[in-house]
Amino acid sequence: MASSGAGADSEKEPNGTGVRSVRRALDILGLLSEERPLITLREITESTGLPKTTVLRLVQTLEESGLLWSDAGGYIAGPGLWRWAYLARGQWEIPRATRKVMRELADRLGETVNIFVPRDLHRVCVAHEESPHPLRHVVDVGDEQPLWAGASSKILLRDAPDTLLRRLALASSHDETYADQLRASAQEAARRGYAVSSSEWDEGLTAVAVPISGASGAVIASLSVSGPDHRFTYEAVERFATELADAARLISDQGFTRPLNGGRQSKAD
Repeated sequence: MASSGAGADSEKEPNGTGVRSVRRALDILGLLSEERPLITLREITESTGLPKTTVLRLVQTLEESGLLWSDAGGYIAGPGLWRWAYLARGQWEIPRATRKVMRELADRLGETVNIFVPRDLHRVCVAHEESPHPLRHVVDVGDEQPLWAGASSKILLRDAPDTLLRRLALASSHDETYADQLRASAQEAARRGYAVSSSEWDEGLTAVAVPISGASGAVIASLSVSGPDHRFTYEAVERFATELADAARLISDQGFTRPLNGGRQSKAD
C-alpha cells in the first residue's frame, strides 16, 4: 500500500493541481491543429521535451483509447475524439437564431462579433462571427481570455463576489488592490449598460460589450464587437453600443441557450 501511495504522489504536478501523465497526454493532443493535422514522434519529442520512451508509452495509450490514429509518417486525431466532439457540440453550440443575429450584426457594423461566458478566472468564446474587413480581430470558439481584462470581463463581473475579484487581481499583471478597480469598472459598465476597453489585453484592439441576461436579470454572457483601435472612434463606439444592446435583447428574447445548461432555455433561468 505504501509503494502505491508513493507512486501516486510522484504522478502529481509540482503545484498539486493535476496528474503529470494526464497533462502530458493532453499536451500531445494539443499539438494537433488545422494547420498541423499530423504530428510525428520527433515533433512530439521536440515539442514536449520528454524522453522518447515516455512519448512512445503515452502515444501507445492514446492510440489504445482511440484518441490518436497511426497514419503514414505520424499520428492524426483518432475516432475517439469524434465522439467527444459530438457531445461537446451538443452542449456548446449556439442556437441558429443567435448566430443569425450575430452575422447580421457583424455585416452591419463591419467588426468581429463574439459571445463570451465566464469560466473561473477566464472568459470563454462560445460563438463568433468575423468582420468582413481583411484587417480584423480573430477569436476562435473555445479560446480563453483572462477575466481581469477587456470589455466583456467588465460585463461578466457585474455580480462577482469579492473573493473572485481578489483571485482575479492576484492572477493579473497587477496586485491585490486591483480588485477595487475591477469592481469599479464592472459597476460603471452596469450603470452605462455597456463597457469599452482599449489595448487592455491585445495591443491595438478596442472592444465594446453588453450583457446577455436571463429571465431573472442575471448576466449569463456578454455580446461584444472588437477590432483595430483606429476604427473605434467615439461616434462609432456609441453606435456599436446601441446596436449591441438591441441585438442582446433580441437574443435574450429568443431564449439564449447558455452552454453547459443541458440545452435548457435561459427563460427557465
